[in-house]
Amino acid sequence: MKTAEEYRKDLYRMKPNIHIGGECLRRDDPRLEPPINVVATTFDAAQDPELDGIATTTSHLTGEKINRFCNIHQSVEDLLRKQQMTRMLCHRVGGCIQRCMGIDGTNALSVITYDTDQKYGTEYHKRFLKFLEYFQKEDIVANCAQTDVKGDRSKRPHEQADPDLYLRIVERKSDGIVVKGAKAHNTIAPYAQEIIVVPTRALTPEESDWAVAFAVPGDWEGVHQIVRVANMRPRQYLKAPMATFGDAESLTVFDNVFVPWDRVFLCGETDMGGRLALQFAEYHRHSYTGCKPAVTDIIMGTTALVADYNGVGNAQHIRIKLSHLIGVAELVYAAGIAAAHNSKKTGSGTYIPDSIFVNVGRRLAGENIFHEWEILCDVAGGWYATLPFEEDWYNEDTRKYLEKYTMRNPRISAENQHRIFRMISDLMASAWSGVELAGQYHGGGSPIMETIGLLRDYDLNSKKDVVKRLAGISLDDPNG
Repeated sequence: MKTAEEYRKDLYRMKPNIHIGGECLRRDDPRLEPPINVVATTFDAAQDPELDGIATTTSHLTGEKINRFCNIHQSVEDLLRKQQMTRMLCHRVGGCIQRCMGIDGTNALSVITYDTDQKYGTEYHKRFLKFLEYFQKEDIVANCAQTDVKGDRSKRPHEQADPDLYLRIVERKSDGIVVKGAKAHNTIAPYAQEIIVVPTRALTPEESDWAVAFAVPGDWEGVHQIVRVANMRPRQYLKAPMATFGDAESLTVFDNVFVPWDRVFLCGETDMGGRLALQFAEYHRHSYTGCKPAVTDIIMGTTALVADYNGVGNAQHIRIKLSHLIGVAELVYAAGIAAAHNSKKTGSGTYIPDSIFVNVGRRLAGENIFHEWEILCDVAGGWYATLPFEEDWYNEDTRKYLEKYTMRNPRISAENQHRIFRMISDLMASAWSGVELAGQYHGGGSPIMETIGLLRDYDLNSKKDVVKRLAGISLDDPNG
């Protein structure tokens, strides 16, 4: 397993293909340091003896100790531990831990490559296992690039005026394939060593060129990452862990990228392309049952603390609001636990979480995220949005006024009053917070996607049969 410092050195050796603000940058650019700090936390956790068995596990391939973010789930316990680890590490960084992209992508490939081989006699799973051994040995950080830019939403991939609006195969060669297109909203891609590409939707038989999955290094020839960074505001005086973290996503462009066959995991099997898209989404929704409760925990703790600082921590209406946050956090987490306990072992040996529970949990999280932010806004008041700059607290002309007029609860120091509102400002009124809101709503699938999943997989007929029995209607009656 690697250390955080070794991870950083790997990134700094990569070729510059990160585009930010009109510049092409190396990965040691200071703007990428805060999001890199988030992922570095996963390496620190694996080195922490107190997290042994939570942030680490044993590879089913080699028997070696590995970072859990490189693991393929071999049991119910693996799914539960991943969920527990995700919640714990999200607490440490104040939001998304980001590295779930890789574990969810590799687990989906583990299931679907095996099933494709069984159906079509291909060798995708053999290739995947070779890639996985490298992935685990090198403690790889990966992005799973799924979302295509989609173009005209009323048209399918093969109906688009520009066929590249869904990433596709443009040439099949003796030694590999050439792909062209772009993937959007790629969290972690600018500071990942590998990019795993999977389809974004179900595909029809005429869409074989779009049924493709593969992995390439993040700085591979022809890969261009156009990146938007959203970091916490830098601080000069009030140093705090939260202020050291950030986030970055890329529009990842594949400009006639050659992919050798040993890194191709699907090539033309349209029915399996749709299954792979869904399988990644459902693994990712299970990760959300660890991530999203952690985010709610932070909103909840911040709401409770600022209520105390405002002198109204025991007000009944605020306690009712806190109970709502408790309910969302723990119900989403409980859905993840249920999904793990009801998981199934696939032909590849990999366990998949229960579809109903991952969709129930993820939808509940997505439907409530804006209301959770509303609760914090309501309890905190508007001071976080109009908070003067940090330097004004340390200017001799203005400090005395700010310390005097920021005070609420006289038992809390002026500095701590300042600290909590500075953090709420970052949580609620920054570039980072805007991205987090969109990510918490849409990431892993918007609530409508979970609704589609529930209606697709839920056994409604059995519930109708319950009512037929109660009503005295024969289950065998063709007119029933």
